[in-house]
Amino acid sequence: MRTNLPGYAEAEIPGTSSLSQPPARVERDGPLATIVIDHPPLNLFGEPLLRSLEQAVDDVERSDARALAIVARGDVFTGGADVNSFQGLDVADGAQALGAGLELIRRVEALPMPTLSVVHALCLTAGFELSLACDLIWAAEGVPFGLVEAVIGLTPGWGGNQRLVERAGPARAKELIMSAGLFTSETLERWNVVNRVLPAAELNDKAMRFAMRLAQGPTLAHAATKQLARSVRDGGVDEADRRTLEIIGALFETEDLRAGIESFLSEGPGKASFQGR
Repeated sequence: MRTNLPGYAEAEIPGTSSLSQPPARVERDGPLATIVIDHPPLNLFGEPLLRSLEQAVDDVERSDARALAIVARGDVFTGGADVNSFQGLDVADGAQALGAGLELIRRVEALPMPTLSVVHALCLTAGFELSLACDLIWAAEGVPFGLVEAVIGLTPGWGGNQRLVERAGPARAKELIMSAGLFTSETLERWNVVNRVLPAAELNDKAMRFAMRLAQGPTLAHAATKQLARSVRDGGVDEADRRTLEIIGALFETEDLRAGIESFLSEGPGKASFQGR
């Protein structure tokens, strides 16, 4: 069975990677890992990019990285999925394709570190869903986003429905998905989907500096924040309350908390250096 990705690309031209590098790769800057999507001309999500992203996430999971940024090269973040890959799929093929993509999304979401998607240009379908798996999305001014699967009779299958509901609420999510329209980064910032919108010329520098700040922070405390947020999603505030003492209590055994307390008492706030331990 083939692995094919749900989505839609305005230009149905399969992307081809440079022979010198995979469609996605991991770059490191100290504690910060960056997954770079580089699958010209349109960064289309087909099997080559999916497999490359799976390997990139493998690399991040095995590494000592303390934060992850996801960026893309080229004129678009992604034109969406390679629609050519949908031809001839039966129910079993479609289910396998959705399962592979959704598993990738869940792995990114479960990373025990802060994650930031940095979207510089057009972001459709699978790439939008990948961004929704991240803790934060920063985007350039005027960037169009879309979950436009409805134009081919589909709905987002990599978790875009539910993650958009989580951020924007069901009414906004249904509007975005059912209309198959494009919505600007400014609109999605108002809808609580995008965290921050910046001029294109400033986006990469400011986003990567922020990602490095996250990477140099108290990694285990950030992981605890993610656990509690997930607990709210899974079981509401009561479930998060039930798990709070367990999750936060474990931080009192970390080197970072001990160092942070000592630094605060001796030097004042904001002077601590954290090691992620």
